Amino acid sequence: MNRQQTEEELEIDLRELFFVLLGKVHILILAFILGALALYLVSITFLSKKYQSSTSIYVLNRQDNNVVTYSDLQSGTQLTKDYAELVKSRSVTEKVINQLKLNTVYTDMRELDSRQLAGMISVDNTTDTRIIRITVTDTNPARAQDIANAIREAASLHIEAVMDIEAVNVVDYAEMPTEAVSPNILLNTLIGAAAGAIAAAFIIILLHLSDDRIKGPDDVEKYLGTSVLGTIPLDNSMSKIDKKRKKR
Repeated sequence: MNRQQTEEELEIDLRELFFVLLGKVHILILAFILGALALYLVSITFLSKKYQSSTSIYVLNRQDNNVVTYSDLQSGTQLTKDYAELVKSRSVTEKVINQLKLNTVYTDMRELDSRQLAGMISVDNTTDTRIIRITVTDTNPARAQDIANAIREAASLHIEAVMDIEAVNVVDYAEMPTEAVSPNILLNTLIGAAAGAIAAAFIIILLHLSDDRIKGPDDVEKYLGTSVLGTIPLDNSMSKIDKKRKKR
C-alpha cells in the first residue's frame, strides 16, 4: 500500500512539474533562443578557424626485393606506433621549423617550438596496412599544407635512417584545405540552445519546489493534511473598488 501510494505521489509530482514547465514555455523558448545566439556569437567571434591538411606515406621493408610477404605486412602494422613517434620526434619537428622559418613568422608574434608543432600533428594508419597518414591542424590553410608536406619529407628521411629500411614512398601529397574543420558552428549553436533551455527548466523547477506558499485547496491537503470543506470565490470587481478607495 505504501509503495503504491509513493508511486502515485511521484506520478502526481512529475505531472505537476510538467504543467509548471508548460506554463513557463515562453521562458524556455526565450532561453533556447538566447543560448543558441550566445554560442553562435562566441563561435564566430572568439573561436579561431582551424584547417587540416593530410599527406600519406607507404613504408615497406621487403625481405625479398620482388615479393611482399605476410610477415612484411604483419611487422609493418606492429611498427606503426614506432613510425608515429618518429614522425613527431624532435629531430623532424625542429628540421621543419627551421626549413619553414616557423620560429619567426608564426601567428600572433609567437615563436613555435618543436613541442608545440608536435601537438599540431596527428598520425594514424589504416588497419592491416602500412600506409601512414600525417595530418596537420593549423589556423592557416596554406601553412597547414606546407607543414604537412615538410613533415612528410623530413619524417621519410628520419624513418629510413632510424629503422634502416629501403624507402618511404609517397601515397598522397598534402593539399590546401578549402573548408575549416572547426569550430562546428551548427553543433555549438545547438549545444548552446539545449544548455539554455535546460538551465531555464532547472531554475523554474527549483523555484517551484522552494515555493511553500499555499495557492489552493490541493496545497492545503498536500502540506497540511486536512480536507477543504469549501472555498470563497474572490470578487474582482469588489477588490478593484477597495483599491480605488484606498487611493482616495
